[in-house]
Amino acid sequence: EVQLVESGGGLVQAGGSLRLSCATSGLVFDDYAIGWFRQAPGKEREGVSCFSGSSGRSYYADSGKGRFTIQTDNVKNTVYLLMNSLEPEDTAVYYCAAEKRTDRCAGMGANEYHTWGQGTRVTVSS
Repeated sequence: EVQLVESGGGLVQAGGSLRLSCATSGLVFDDYAIGWFRQAPGKEREGVSCFSGSSGRSYYADSGKGRFTIQTDNVKNTVYLLMNSLEPEDTAVYYCAAEKRTDRCAGMGANEYHTWGQGTRVTVSS
């Protein structure tokens, strides 16, 4: 059984940084796409970034380009989302998701992922 556990959220001032963790179990990175999504109050869940395990490539939505970076630790089976230059608009619950898939993950919607973590809350104050 694939399981995902997020951590690392919290309260940070605008301009600050956070590193979110997605600890995985039951999967092999090479066979999976790992996505990061977020959902702000009253808004739909949106994709932030994804990692294609088969290629080792990461992709970013426009909202995070230049500010967010995916890192992976194959020993710890953990995917990280490093977020810099945070803005109040980044306030949301952040989720990681996994789907067995070996082609590129760019453009995958939330409904294409079938395993989700519980989420971690990020609050950016102005």
